[in-house]
Parts: sequence; structure tokens; C-alpha cells
Amino acid sequence: MSLTETNISANRSVRKWTRRELGGRALWGLCRPLFRWSPRLCWGWRRMLLRLFGARIGSGVHIHPSAVIFIPWNLDIGELSSIGFDSMIYNLGPLKIGSRVTISQRSHLCGGSHDHRDPSMPLVKCPIEIGDDAWICADAFVGPSIKVGAHSIVAAAAVAVHDVPPATIVAGNPARPVRKRS
Repeated sequence: MSLTETNISANRSVRKWTRRELGGRALWGLCRPLFRWSPRLCWGWRRMLLRLFGARIGSGVHIHPSAVIFIPWNLDIGELSSIGFDSMIYNLGPLKIGSRVTISQRSHLCGGSHDHRDPSMPLVKCPIEIGDDAWICADAFVGPSIKVGAHSIVAAAAVAVHDVPPATIVAGNPARPVRKRS
């Protein structure tokens, strides 16, 4: 097996974002303190800010002010879902979170990666989908292009690098099914 030298210069020279996306990200960066420093109970204020930036947010959604949402216009959240404190929502690609979903504290939903097969390691913007009534527990990681089925649980500190079937509890690193959810 031969390894090719990584071409960092080629990676850095490729445009990864349109001018519109860059402008939106810059504006979101300027408005981010309005989100981050809002009082905890100002759920409606944070929903409104995200909607102003193109997010589709259902009614009754609770997003903690310390949650980090990278690209609001790639976010779609169903009603009554919640995102806990210090959660990392790295949604470079579309992120769909169903209704009544709990994303617990310090969870990381990672919708971006790099194509390691290409020496320039281009950025890959990946979708993630979390089904209705799912629970992503504390400190869990959900990787790029992963689908977590409805009613499933990704246990605390689990690393989901494969799709999670509906009504399944997964745990560990890498996350493996431990039982069905009744």
C-alpha cells in the first residue's frame, strides 16, 4: 500500500462556500452572541433568531443558549424537541431532527468530514437525520451521514458511526445495538 502525501495547499485553495454562504456565516457569527448570552428561559427568542437565518424550527422547541449551531439554514427541527447545553451541532450538511427528540448535554452531531482518499482532503458536507422520539444521550457522537431511527437511543458517550435502526438502543465506541426499546 502506498500513501500519498496530503496536499494541504490544494485543500486550502478550493472554494468550499459560496459568497452567499460566507456572508450568511459572517452575519450569523455577528448575531451569535445574541443567541449565546440570552437568558436560559428565552426559548422563543432563540427559535426566532434561528428562523431569521433560515432554520425550520417547530413549536415548543427548547435550545439551550450554550448549544453551538454552525449553519442555521441547514437545520430542521420538529416540534417539542430539545438541544441541551454545550451541544455541538456541526451541521455543514442538512440536519433533520424529528419531533420530541432529546439531544442531551455535550452531544456532538457532526455533519462534516474530509475525503481521505483524495490527497487534497476536500471538505464533505454530510446530512444527518434523527427520527421522531429519539434520544441522543449526554456526550454522544453522531457521525456524518448517519440516520438514527425513530424511538432509538444513542447511549451516553456512544459513538454512532453506522445507522441506528428504529427502536434500538446503541452503546459503546463504536456504538453497537444492546437491545430493542420497548
